[in-house]
Order: sequence, then C-alpha cells, then structure tokens
Amino acid sequence: MTRKILDQNGINFLTFTIVDWIDLFTRSVYCDIVIDSLKYCQKEKELKVHAFVIMPSHIHLILSTQNSKGLSAIIKDFKSFTSKQFLKYIKDINQSESRRKWLLRQFTFHANMDNRKNQHKIWQTNNHPIDLYTPKVVRQKLGYIHNNPVTAKIVRQAEDYIYSSAVNYVGGEGVLDVDILDVIYNDVGFVNVGRVK
Repeated sequence: MTRKILDQNGINFLTFTIVDWIDLFTRSVYCDIVIDSLKYCQKEKELKVHAFVIMPSHIHLILSTQNSKGLSAIIKDFKSFTSKQFLKYIKDINQSESRRKWLLRQFTFHANMDNRKNQHKIWQTNNHPIDLYTPKVVRQKLGYIHNNPVTAKIVRQAEDYIYSSAVNYVGGEGVLDVDILDVIYNDVGFVNVGRVK
C-alpha cells in the first residue's frame, strides 16, 4: 500500500528507491543528476532539503516546502525529470554503459507491470513518507540518514561520504546546500539543541 504525505508543507522523511533496488547510484553521473535536480527544485520550486544521503539503490531525504502545490507535486516533478535524465544518459549519451541493455530491460519490465503509459519505470512508486513532528523523531531520522554509509561500511565517518548532508551538519560544505535543522553533531551522534526550525 502506498502511503501519502499527510502534511504537504510539513517536514517529512522520505525514501526514493530504484525499482528492484538496482544499484544505479554506484556511478557518480546518476548521483550528480539527482543533486542538480534537487538544486533546481530548491531554486525554482521552494523545496527545502534539510538532509539527504544517496545510497547505491535509494535516497533518504528530509524535505519540506512552503510551495502552495505541496511536497507531492515537487516530488512527482523531481522523479519525472530525473527518470528522463537517467534514460537520456543510458540510451543516448553513454552508449558504453556496461549494463545498458539490462537496465533498459528492467525499467521496461517494471513499466509493463504497472501498465504505465511510459516505456520505462525507474523509481518505485512509494516514497515511504514519515511526518517529523517531534525533535526526537527528527534526531532519529537525521542519525539514520547520515549514518547509512557508515552502517553499509562505505565510509568510517558519516561526514566523509560525498553524497550526503552529514558534512553540512558539522560545519563543512557539501555537494548541496541544505536548510540545517536545529541540531549539532557530537561524539555520540546527532543531538537536538533546541526547537526544530
């Protein structure tokens, strides 16, 4: 069952997953497409990215917006645009993509399974939204997001992972500007030091 975002202008934890958990984001070009699209949504659609991590097959984010169309509309546009960019790269730009035929076959299969009008389906439908309504829940989700690459043994320290906002939360500059929630990082993890903004 697909869960819906209940508060379209609230702070939400979301997960965007590639169909069949395909590890598309092991290549930086696909990660860069995601980052560029998030930057565009920040600038043009009033999207606030509070935290994110791009893992090999999925993305965890904490997002909000004041846009009257709501978060669901922005996510729909984001997924549609990134899907087109991924396909453009796979089909047209990089004909030497080693998994080209297999990726296209998988994406076509999933489009057919869903009886979609499009020829390809790249993102799973469900975004698994969780409304972040207390500082405790925000703290837990921030820690979960930023420690994902550590748990997966990709890096030793969360802030060393390039495609994450962990570095932003320790005063560094990441690949994407984020709207920091009112927390700090210390030796025991992310802790709340005041109200969530």
